[in-house]
Amino acid sequence: MHELGVVFHVIKTVEEVAGENNITEIKSVTLEIGEVSTVIEDYLRKCWRWSVEKKSKLLKDTELIVEIIPAVTFCEDCKKTYGTIEHGRICPYCGSPNTYLIAGKEFNIKEIEAR
Repeated sequence: MHELGVVFHVIKTVEEVAGENNITEIKSVTLEIGEVSTVIEDYLRKCWRWSVEKKSKLLKDTELIVEIIPAVTFCEDCKKTYGTIEHGRICPYCGSPNTYLIAGKEFNIKEIEAR
């Protein structure tokens, strides 16, 4: 489960940002997770709850907000985009396998809301 390592990294980063900005209370942390990023939201939330309870006084009462970024693929032949989850690697418009993922693998800290 790599979600625990991801959560540790997020906690460390948020604590560093808070320290640099003299923030003593954080209301929420918003993460953007790509639909095909391999991060499982349910595991991420469980790891978050456990980690902030055990390792971070600053984030103990912080809300975790997760926004999912849809996976989108681009077809090099017909120049159209489509939903990756629904259609996979083969373009549903022209049947071409000459495609690549343009969105959906992201993992970003989007926002840190201080009180």
